Amino acid sequence: MTSLPGRGVSPSSSDPLCEGNAAPSSSSSSGQDLKQSKNSILSCVFSSPFSIFEAHQDSSANRSLKPHSGSYAWSRFLRRIACIGSMWRFLGASKALTSSDVWFLGKCYKLSSEELSNSSDCESGNAAFLEDFSSRIWITYRKGFDAISDSKYTSDVNWGCMVRSSQMLVAQALIFHHLGRSWRKPSQKPYSPEYIGILHMFGDSEACAFSIHNLLQAGKSYGLAAGSWVGPYAMCRAWQTLVRTNREHHEAVDGNGNFPMALYVVSGDEDGERGGAPVVCIDVAAQLCCDFNKNQSTWSPILLLVPLVLGLDKLNPRYIPLLKETLTFPQSLGILGGKPGTSTYIAGVQDDRALYLDPHEVQLAVDIAADNLEADTSSYHCSTVRDLALDLIDPSLAIGFYCRDKDDFDDFCSRASELVDKANGAPLFTVVQSVQPSKQMYNEESSSGDGMDSINVEGLDGSGETGEEEWEIL
Repeated sequence: MTSLPGRGVSPSSSDPLCEGNAAPSSSSSSGQDLKQSKNSILSCVFSSPFSIFEAHQDSSANRSLKPHSGSYAWSRFLRRIACIGSMWRFLGASKALTSSDVWFLGKCYKLSSEELSNSSDCESGNAAFLEDFSSRIWITYRKGFDAISDSKYTSDVNWGCMVRSSQMLVAQALIFHHLGRSWRKPSQKPYSPEYIGILHMFGDSEACAFSIHNLLQAGKSYGLAAGSWVGPYAMCRAWQTLVRTNREHHEAVDGNGNFPMALYVVSGDEDGERGGAPVVCIDVAAQLCCDFNKNQSTWSPILLLVPLVLGLDKLNPRYIPLLKETLTFPQSLGILGGKPGTSTYIAGVQDDRALYLDPHEVQLAVDIAADNLEADTSSYHCSTVRDLALDLIDPSLAIGFYCRDKDDFDDFCSRASELVDKANGAPLFTVVQSVQPSKQMYNEESSSGDGMDSINVEGLDGSGETGEEEWEIL
């Protein structure tokens, strides 16, 4: 299928469905004509500039068929027809879905049939969406990096997808902070120092602040280890520990940290895994911003990570409309989620389909120096949009939000409170103002790795955890 220029998943040159490739030979002239006719039709279909959606496939399924047989070509064609529903939606084959809006990281793209019929209109919703999507930071499995800690792992293939998904979410927060939501990857070099600096921080070595090496080290107490798969709750806590450690180290060295915002991991109880809706406490957020600003009362940017468990074996359908609506928040950073055991970075939604960036492609490790404004960054961007039915998402997931200032945080709280009203008694999370002064909370700065040391409420928890406090619900 046709993708935008740049790195993406494209058909192999040996694929009998690719445009320009001849059909397999046959001793029967009528059979040969039929195959050539099929190829002619397929060339027209798959050369469309709108065929950018690709369902996630297990590559092992293709290996069972001989690549040069006629049955292989026809079977491959049928599988594509069955699995690329999103492509057909954008081509207008399904009348009920042609004008459906796409919500992508808080921004709406209207993909009406009128826009789709005018492919020369570069300002159409479709073109704008593709440019936005391909500008997001894409972080995948890598191989060939230095061994992680004392392990022998030089690749995270088959186990690091949750780590990579979380890196993508945090990278978007840094892009939004330094470059703004409207930033798009420039087509020409040199690139901006902010953009290159962000990519450098997610490199695959201990020297890079937010590398897989450092995340695993920070998350040891939550079960993170090379070769082991982790869940979203443990991943959020690993980020909390890494950001705190990073800030303490840099403040000791030069008085500054390289994570430019407060981090608030939201949960509803001490360990975050007993169920119940997590609670965003405004006073906790305010105290975190105060701590970030070294006890100044001014509000700082803040990243909220909200780990959730929304069902037992499968996602409870009552939560699907609520999840979809979080992606319409202007503060949205998307969702860490995917099929069970297969984490992806969900950044958008159309109808009942989640749109995501997939970390499961294996790439060579690259080293982007912080001052190399001419670096090749193509391996950090993807132009192939994949989709997944929302009801297939693993019920264990995490949502991210970035609030630039106090007004932005207030707007987020207002939207979240409205979402609670729509939840029919089962909200994703709730928003409260404060706790009773007589109660206790946990302090991030003085806590142990599990965050269970308690002090008075004057020192609010850097993670936002609470026990049995009384809440003033908004």
